[in-house]
Amino acid sequence: MTDPLVARMRPFGTSIFAEMSALAVRTGAVNLGQGFPDTDGPPEMLAAAEAALRGGRNQYPPGPGIPELRAAVARHQRRFWDLGYDPDGEVLITAGATEAIAATILALCEPGDEVVCFEPFYDSYAASIALAGAVRRPVTLFPDESGRFVFDPDRLRAAFSGRTRLVLLNSPHNPTGKVFSPAELSLIAALCRENDVYAVTDEVYEHLVFTDSGAPHVPLATLDGMRDRTLRISSAGKTFSCTGWKIGWVSGPKDLISAVMRVKQFLTFVNGGPFQPAVAVALDLPDTYYRDFRDGLQARRDRLADGLARAGLRVLPSEGTYFITADVSSTGTADGIAFCRELPERAGVAAIPTQVFYDDPEPARTLVRFAFCKREEVIDEAVRRLAGP
Repeated sequence: MTDPLVARMRPFGTSIFAEMSALAVRTGAVNLGQGFPDTDGPPEMLAAAEAALRGGRNQYPPGPGIPELRAAVARHQRRFWDLGYDPDGEVLITAGATEAIAATILALCEPGDEVVCFEPFYDSYAASIALAGAVRRPVTLFPDESGRFVFDPDRLRAAFSGRTRLVLLNSPHNPTGKVFSPAELSLIAALCRENDVYAVTDEVYEHLVFTDSGAPHVPLATLDGMRDRTLRISSAGKTFSCTGWKIGWVSGPKDLISAVMRVKQFLTFVNGGPFQPAVAVALDLPDTYYRDFRDGLQARRDRLADGLARAGLRVLPSEGTYFITADVSSTGTADGIAFCRELPERAGVAAIPTQVFYDDPEPARTLVRFAFCKREEVIDEAVRRLAGP
């Protein structure tokens, strides 16, 4: 019999995250591959979840999300980014950012439409675009002399065509740790306006921009003419260390949110009933929470960066997110995938090869992503193992 899987999904096999996590379990390696924290979120949020579980909030929530969470999302965006959204019609709660991205692409793209995106890209982007029958038009990010990831503006302009439907932008950026600069964002916004296309922005790391990054996080929707053509996506998982809850949201103009809702209702319908009120509590935490959370991760970034450098790797700047990139060519390897498959056995540490996030892997053959969203003692153990005997 022929392969029962539809052709557009055949290129997507087992996720690299699943492969490396399984390898870490089998070898007892310290897992710095998959980007999830090993501590729980703020106690106020956990207490609110317990109260909701015991208080009868375990049935289907409303399709768009519970009113108090939609209101909290709207308050949060006004408070931090001066973006005004009506919680009744311009905010949609989703099963994490992953569903938000999939539902948005499926809602907006017809087969053959083109999606401009920056590679390396999180693996679900390519799968969601394929599910819609759309076409990726990747623009490559590559490290400059300083190690900061940049792109060629001319290649970005050339990626647009009469078939372009939307731009998919992730900033702060996974896996590189790049924060797109105001000048880069201005160019992206200008091209969206010139070509009359939508923007979909994945901003799950919006609160994880480090103090030495040189630029703050700027939502694309805040730029001139962009609010009414942008769907802004974020989630609770990264900001509040609850990645297993899968509570995300999409914000944007009412007509676009309505389109996404039509698709979303046939994916998960609803999710996370007792977690939604808890995330509403978390979003209203004081500024000190957000500052302390960022500062703690920045300190762990520095701890891991120092250890990787002592192990002989070239460490590239990380301006935000959970991740830091190292060039492993100094170890004599020319292939990051082979390096990562051997590392758990050789050194007892698991990481992710960056090249798997590219359509054209050449710029990243020897780049490897490490996650630092772990307890200090876990990072120290990984560094000790990398240093060798």
